[in-house]
Amino acid sequence: MRLSEPRLQPLTTETAEGESKSQLERAEARGGPVLNITRTLAHYPELSSAWGRFARHVLWDSSLPPRERELVILRMGWNCQSGYEFGQHRRMGQEAGLTLEEVERVKEGPDHEAWTPHESALLRATDELHSDAFISDATWVQLAESYDTHQLMDVVFAAGQYNLVSMALNTLGVQLEPGTPGLELD
Repeated sequence: MRLSEPRLQPLTTETAEGESKSQLERAEARGGPVLNITRTLAHYPELSSAWGRFARHVLWDSSLPPRERELVILRMGWNCQSGYEFGQHRRMGQEAGLTLEEVERVKEGPDHEAWTPHESALLRATDELHSDAFISDATWVQLAESYDTHQLMDVVFAAGQYNLVSMALNTLGVQLEPGTPGLELD
């Protein structure tokens, strides 16, 4: 984690007011834990709502297979050194079919010999987008061998979404939920 304390304390239904409180009440009503990212973004309910619609598309409605989407997300989280993002998606990646060994291998990048050519291209595209805001022709052609237009676009938007959210998590100091490892396994 870049910050050991949050810059914005996560809100609760007891500390929030107005639309912030309503958003948190709706999140709690869905069942399951309300994550620190949700409690932090509740400080700005209009932004949270607008961003949430796009984030839901990238995470749940994307044309990418879940396992491949998680490779992009994990690699961007690693590239941004976002302990919160990488920690949350370590679990989600495993739920999407990645092994813990594969999740940890994401840190080594696209040139690891155990990746398939397609997986390497996904990781390389993520690296290129992170470093240059552009997927090279060679990487694009390799992805286009397996992906249709929607999938190619979803690679770009998944990488961009998780670059953005990693910047926000790092800068706002959103802390991991108890028991969630960050960049390194405990």
